[in-house]
Amino acid sequence: MKRVRSRVYARPGGAQLWRAGVAVTGLAVIVVGIVLLPAPGPGWLVIFVGLGIWATEFAWAKSLLRFVQRTVGRWTAWLRRQPRWLAVLLGALGLIILAAAAVSAWVLVGKH
Repeated sequence: MKRVRSRVYARPGGAQLWRAGVAVTGLAVIVVGIVLLPAPGPGWLVIFVGLGIWATEFAWAKSLLRFVQRTVGRWTAWLRRQPRWLAVLLGALGLIILAAAAVSAWVLVGKH
């Protein structure tokens, strides 16, 4: 990829074209991830992949991605120290929230 990027950057306006391509590609991946959130599947993972695409070109996205990685790491470490019943309870609560969001989206879309 570095070779392709270097060729694009070498052309007049290439840097702007490359950054626009990265921005649009990252946005498309993030939108797909958002669509996948209420459905069973890897919605958050897809969103983080889109953020990773942005992080290849934008400093703010790289900073945000590092923050998310640290936060998820701390959350995971905290959850591993908790009793099993609490982890199951939090997982069930998360599923309930996702189900409520899915039902809400279904109702809102059904009214239009």
